[in-house]
Amino acid sequence: MLAKFTRLFKTCVVLVFVALVTSGCVNYDVGIHFDSPNRGAIVQRIQLDDRLSTFTSGTAQAWLSNIDQRVKRLQGKTRKLSNQEVLATIPFSNGQDLEKKFNQYFSAELAAKIRSKKPLDLPKIDSKLQVKQGNFILFERTRLIYDVDLRSLGVAAPDGDVLINPSSLLELQFSVDAPWGASGSTKNSAVRRDGKRVIWTLQPGQQNHIETAFWMPSPLGIGTVIVIAIVAAGIYFKNQQLPPAAKPAV
Repeated sequence: MLAKFTRLFKTCVVLVFVALVTSGCVNYDVGIHFDSPNRGAIVQRIQLDDRLSTFTSGTAQAWLSNIDQRVKRLQGKTRKLSNQEVLATIPFSNGQDLEKKFNQYFSAELAAKIRSKKPLDLPKIDSKLQVKQGNFILFERTRLIYDVDLRSLGVAAPDGDVLINPSSLLELQFSVDAPWGASGSTKNSAVRRDGKRVIWTLQPGQQNHIETAFWMPSPLGIGTVIVIAIVAAGIYFKNQQLPPAAKPAV
């Protein structure tokens, strides 16, 4: 009986925290921005409400501090836009670098390595990003596959009954911004477009699967074609300026 009461108490604590973090207290947006196949950034925007800092007695600040240290370990930086809003940016140099840094940044292992005066006991969220790129001379195709398990945010009683619908509390967004836009399919998620930016609203309490693919001009391929064209033009004009070869005397 005592064990059941303890589990229920812990569940209620998580429920209160999730409710405060997500019901207007925190705006949470994670995006991937591509400038080219070889340059871009992971961008995370977090906006806190004063109620969160007051209720959690420093937990929110410890969470932000943990995020700041994780960003710095991945050669990124955080910028304070206001007293309640923080913008984290982690640059990447190619698809392989993006996959590595994204998965490290959102891993529980890296978060646990960060020392904090106030320990964080947040719901565990498993996520994995796969990046596949193919070069087609002048263009490069990039495919992103993102799986994120948000079932830990579905707060339930010890008997398995759902205490509250997490969708009414939590709104998480994942977005991709590419030079020519992106297309994608979704499962258990809603998608919308904002110009070239594609935005998915993830479903709390569920496993979310996202796939998107897009094309970008390949600087290496275009540069190679330009060099070949210049060399070919040089050879052509050089041959045009040379006098015709003299015919041998009979």
